Amino acid sequence: MSSSHDESEYIDSSGQAGQMFGELARLVYASENFAEVYQAICAAAPNLIVGCDHASMLLRRGGQVVPVGASDQTACRIDELELELGDGPCLDAIDAEPAHLDANLLDGCPWPALAARVVDETPVRGMAGFRLIVDHAKVGALNLFSDTPDAFTPTSMEQAAALTAFASVAVTSDAKRQEAATLMGGLQSNREIGMAVGLLMAFHKINKEQAFDILRRTSQDMNIKLIEVARQLVQHEDQRPRKTV
Repeated sequence: MSSSHDESEYIDSSGQAGQMFGELARLVYASENFAEVYQAICAAAPNLIVGCDHASMLLRRGGQVVPVGASDQTACRIDELELELGDGPCLDAIDAEPAHLDANLLDGCPWPALAARVVDETPVRGMAGFRLIVDHAKVGALNLFSDTPDAFTPTSMEQAAALTAFASVAVTSDAKRQEAATLMGGLQSNREIGMAVGLLMAFHKINKEQAFDILRRTSQDMNIKLIEVARQLVQHEDQRPRKTV
């Protein structure tokens, strides 16, 4: 997706930008698949930001920075190069300053190795990275790329800041939903383990520690997770026929 660099085309006189943000917001709050949300944010960036032709998002997951969305193959390739070289505006936005910009890769660059590869392998001539924050933690970056030298302007940076803030809200929502799902899973697991321990205590006339030790040893002997042993025990008990009086 390419974009014109006439700033007048981005003035929100028709409410198009507001409509696009509204559509993104509905996607955030309705979607269970945040990969779609991140992809939509990247796809929207060239229509919302002066000079932007491509966009991507990187997030820190499990101690590593990984791509989670891109507007096109050009953005994907630059992410690959930056992660391969371990240097660039997007990584610096995560770990150093909250925003990094090089509007013209042909006029010197803070990341010369990356700039050389980008100029050689893609049409991109300007790059910018903006930090994403969740609960004061540095979790990722929104990355913008321009095919035209010096196409990023002060207006571009204002628009990018707005989209970055929105992207941070989306990442926060994703993190909270994952946290809630993990909590619910943990509560369910604890409940099933507790029920299994109670059944063993009643059946074998033993205390809680002894019952839990039976579960633990069974899990090790069968090479099955403890929660699965507990779940099978509870299900077996639920399925047993009950005596009628």
